[in-house]
Amino acid sequence: MADRGVAFTIVVLFALPMLAPSVIGEWESDSWLSNIIGPERLEHGDEFGCHGYEGVNTLDENWVIQACSDYVNGITASSRWGERPISFGIEGDSLDQNTSNSLINAGFEIVGDELSGSSDGIVMMHRNGASLEKGASAKDLLQSIEEDTIVSIYWRARVDDLRIREDKDLISWLEQQNVWLTTWGEWHHHGISGNQANDSITLEGNEVSISLAELDTWNVPGTVRLQFHPEVLSVIDSNGAELDEISDTERNLTVGWRKIDGGMLLTMARGSTVTVTLGNTPESVDSSPTSTFNGLHHSVTIVGHHTTNLFQWSSDFQESDLRFTWLLERPKSEAVGWALPFLAAAVLIAVPVSVYFVLSSDYKEPES
Repeated sequence: MADRGVAFTIVVLFALPMLAPSVIGEWESDSWLSNIIGPERLEHGDEFGCHGYEGVNTLDENWVIQACSDYVNGITASSRWGERPISFGIEGDSLDQNTSNSLINAGFEIVGDELSGSSDGIVMMHRNGASLEKGASAKDLLQSIEEDTIVSIYWRARVDDLRIREDKDLISWLEQQNVWLTTWGEWHHHGISGNQANDSITLEGNEVSISLAELDTWNVPGTVRLQFHPEVLSVIDSNGAELDEISDTERNLTVGWRKIDGGMLLTMARGSTVTVTLGNTPESVDSSPTSTFNGLHHSVTIVGHHTTNLFQWSSDFQESDLRFTWLLERPKSEAVGWALPFLAAAVLIAVPVSVYFVLSSDYKEPES
């Protein structure tokens, strides 16, 4: 009887994979996000946002919004400025109220990139720089961008099994432009920080003080333009450290200051107070926030759509200065080969038959 029990247990163990619910293992995780590529892209200055779940229409299935946020947050930080993702890519031409509410409830602040209209509490980013795909790029369009705007350029490395070729000439040209290389979230919060810093400026004698509090969400530095006549003697943060001077060729967001005609550009960190000491007491100090870092003409980001495999999407840009807003999409599990179910069925049949014959032979009487 014990042998029959063992045989039954073996049969059940083999049968369990065939009887398990189909939802188990339906979605995979991109291991590149936490291993090698992901940390490198974060250090480089890229952003990880969301694009939902592969094969699921976000407008029809709002559950993927929170699920995608949890997926990304469980694997990687979204940026060097914040942990949780705040950018979401949605395919469609409009955003309904239910989807908008789901985005806000999940902590998203930015949505793109071919949606029209507006939604309270959501910033709309628009695809206005064509694509990096060879044959689909638009250099002429990129040469006519308005000042202090952000350009979003589309990129997708693969469609099913088809590999998309990038426009190497356009990439090389972009890397040489005197523009701010940034991401959706960085650009958006830089503007918020600049406005808040501008509202805090005080003048006492020959010292100008600017404060910028930390936030619960992303803590991105902000830039203000200060205009005065005296020379700058020192720029000190709240820790007593001298802020570095920024080169006029710096294209990546960093804390520091740069002298300009009639004043200075100051980019300061969240959670700090900066004191600018002037050579003498000015009659006044005029200030204004700046949308674009370091006085550059405009900003550029490459938006990686449907990023299911970060290695494939980023492999051609390992040495590039460009910054990417990666819209991560949780990939489906790879389809099971047609032979595997037949093999499993064969094993399922063969095991009990074999066990039966083994047990039957044990009960046969030995021949005399």
